[in-house]
Parts: sequence; C-alpha cells; structure tokens
Amino acid sequence: MISVHNKKSFLLYLGFCLLVVILLNIISRNWHFRLDFTENNIYSLSSSSKSVIDKIDDLLTMKVYFSENLPGEYGNNKRYLQDILEEYEALSSSNIRFEFYLPENDEKLEEEAMKYGIQPVQLQVIENDKVEIKKVYMGMVFIYGDQRESIPVIQTTTGLEYDITTKIKKMVDSQKKSIGIVSSADPTDRKNETISEILRQSYDVRPTNLDTSIPNDISVLLMNGVEDSLSVDEMQNLMGYLARGGNLFIAQCRIKSDLQTQSAEPVQSNIFSLLDIAGLHLKENLVLDSQCGQVTISQNRGFFRMNSAVNYHFFPLIHEFSDHVTVSGLEQLRLLFSSEIEYNPELPGDTLSTGIIPLFETSDKSTTMEQFFNLSPLENPAFSTLTEPGRIVGALSTMAWDSTGGLSQIILVSDSRFFEDNAGSIAPENTIFTMNAVDYLMGDSDLVALRSREITTRPLKDLEDGTKARWKWINILLPSILVIGLGAFRWKQNSNRTKMLEEIYE
Repeated sequence: MISVHNKKSFLLYLGFCLLVVILLNIISRNWHFRLDFTENNIYSLSSSSKSVIDKIDDLLTMKVYFSENLPGEYGNNKRYLQDILEEYEALSSSNIRFEFYLPENDEKLEEEAMKYGIQPVQLQVIENDKVEIKKVYMGMVFIYGDQRESIPVIQTTTGLEYDITTKIKKMVDSQKKSIGIVSSADPTDRKNETISEILRQSYDVRPTNLDTSIPNDISVLLMNGVEDSLSVDEMQNLMGYLARGGNLFIAQCRIKSDLQTQSAEPVQSNIFSLLDIAGLHLKENLVLDSQCGQVTISQNRGFFRMNSAVNYHFFPLIHEFSDHVTVSGLEQLRLLFSSEIEYNPELPGDTLSTGIIPLFETSDKSTTMEQFFNLSPLENPAFSTLTEPGRIVGALSTMAWDSTGGLSQIILVSDSRFFEDNAGSIAPENTIFTMNAVDYLMGDSDLVALRSREITTRPLKDLEDGTKARWKWINILLPSILVIGLGAFRWKQNSNRTKMLEEIYE
C-alpha cells in the first residue's frame, strides 16, 4: 500500500516534471541551438541565411515535390533537405512553412509541380533484383505573395543552403540594384555571358557604353581586358562616375599574352593612369608561380604524337588571401597571365586614399618576367627561378574625392580574362569571388560568407612530392598496423582470460 504522504509526494513530483517539460517546449519553440562539429558548420544555417530570414515580413511557403524510396545519395538529399528546412522554419518567427508532396501518385500534384517548372527526372534504380528506369521528382517551389521561385532539381546537398537563401533573398528584396558591364564595340561579342547570367539572379545587369554618361542608378561597373586607350569622352564619363561615388571592379593585366602564338607585348592604355590615381600601379611584367595550373601540349614520342598536361607557371593558383570579407572562406583562385600590383597609399590629384588592401597574392615561390617574354611551356629558363616572395595580384582601393565629396571603391584583379567565358569564369572559385566582390561593392554582404562555405579545393597534385609520399605510405601502412594492433590486443585478452581460468580450476 502507498501511504497518503507518499502519494502526495509522487503527484507533486509528477506535476513538477510535467511543468518543466512544458516550459522547455515553450522555450525551445523560440530559442534553440545546434551542435555542429563540421569544419564549416555545413549542417547549421549561417549568419548570412539568418539575416535574410529576418527580412521576411509575410508568409513564405515552400512546397517540396520529392519522391520516396530514392536510391543511395538521393534519399540522403531528402533527409538533409527536410532537416535544413526545419531550421529555416524555426528561425522565421512563423513566417516560413514547408510541406513535402508525392506527385507521382497524384495527377493533380503532378500538374501542379509542372506548373511551377518542376519536371520529373529519370533515375536508374534496382528493384526486385532488376534494373529499372524510374520517374522521380526532386524539386521545390517558393511562394511569397505573388512571387514564385523554384529549384527544379535537387541532385546534391552541396550549395543547397546558398540556393535556398538566394531564392528567398531575391523575393524579399523589393528593388533590384543595377550592375553595368562595359560592353564591347562589337555587338556580337558575348565574352561575359556566364558571369552576367549568374549576377542576374540577384541584380539587374545592363550592358554599359562609356561613350555616354553612366546612369546614376548603376552601383557597380565591371570592366575587363582593355587593350587600347579610352577616348576623352569615355575617360571623362568613367572618372565622373567614380567621382560621384560609383564603384569599379576591373580585371586588367599590363601585358597582352597569347599562348597559342607564345607572344606577349605591353598594353598601352590610359586605363593604367586611372588605376594609378587609385593608388594601384600595374607593373609591366608577368607573374610566375610554382603553384600553377596546367596546359596540354603535343609532343613526339617515337613514331607517335601524344598530348600531355604540364605545369604552366604563368597560370598562378592563388592560395594566399588577406583577412577581408570578399575572400572569406576561399581556398583557391585561378589566374591566367597576371601582372604584379604595386600600391601607393598617397594618391595624386583630388583623391584621398582611405585604405588600400591587398586581397590575394602568389606563393613565396614566385618570380616575374619583364621586357622579353618567353611563354614556352617547355624548357623555359624562367621556370627554374621561382624562389622570390609572393606578388600581389588582387587589391582593393577606397577613395574619397575632394571635388564631389564622393566615396568610391575599385577592386583590381590583374588578369584581363578573369570574367571571360571559357577562361576565368570556368573556375567556380573565381565566380564565387566575383559575386563576393560585387556584393561588397554594393554594400550588400548577406550572401558573401555563405557562398564559399562549402568550397573546398584541396587537390593532391598541389602538394609537395615529400608530402605526397608521406600520405601515400600512411594510407598503405596505417590500416595494416591497426589490424595487427587489434589482433595483438585480442590475443593478449584471450591469453589473460585463459591464464585466469587455469588459476581458478587448478
């Protein structure tokens, strides 16, 4: 029998526990945390995503059309997606709701998914010991007021948070800011289409001609590969744009180089005078680095002509970055023929430097080539002189203009093809930096830290030979050592147990 006193104590204890559970649930609805031990916290929403979520002032609905029983990694994608959407919802103060649907079993849902631009994809799956082609859905749509944005296919979790946050930001930002890309005189020239299409996801991108005054609503201007002097009107329009507070991102080398003909010559242009005004002097040289990209060459091997890839030290791989938001989280950039940037904090004319920041430089096994340019990828004497300190190849200058009171910024990358299709834009790291730089010049850094969060470029071919050999032997020997060690441990355990049993039963 339970006494009255014990029964009352038990009920009080039960009531207290129930009250604690209720309070914890109420608190957890509005305040929660997550333990994430991954290197870049990829399983937790970044501060960039949280700042975008804070801008949502109306109901945002996410409809996810995702099939069940997907094979392998696709099933993991669904679990990851649901997990991350729960965190979006929890941080949104009830402004975000999401729901999963199975459209393959419902004609109305299939029609609805297709209306939102989510088409089924075909996957090869194994069912009942047979290989079959299965029609599946793996997309989602965002509905915010009368706006619609969709991710038609989610094939990987890499960059998924960035994609979701970008779609949300695009809808909650009421007005798109404008970017101008300096257009060529040739209307068929489409060299910058790749980066233009990517920037259009967040900004209004317009071709801009320097022959006329640059519109006031263009916040950032992109230029690359100037090979001749600007006209008087073009220079005046560009200087006027900067003087009233416009910002410029320019990709420009001091040397015009052609790998096919292995020729190089200095570029003669007044654009370098403008950069000098900003305190960014481009030296008349080419930078070489031991950490570099490769080119494919044809060589005679007996009776055959074979293609092979060789290191080309005129294509630096950048791993040395400053502590600046535009390069935050980046691990690598790829440049093609770059010149050294020499910066001068004392600016001439009516400009006043408020800061020049080197953004990135080559490794401490670099050198430069001047006057006579030998671009041969084979038996080039310059390749044996890579012993000098790193050279700055990317920098930021901030200027205050006395004449207008404007404050402008210039980011210079000393590679004339950094924005070009089939050149710098091929490297995803370069695109990440370009978007970071544009956001920074716009004064909008919501997505900067998020873009490079999952970019990890650590190829083994960039390691020193000694480091490669060390890791190779570790991979060969360590598993064997662990197995032998485990066997010795188990043998010792069994021996001790046998000895103990012998002592007991003797």
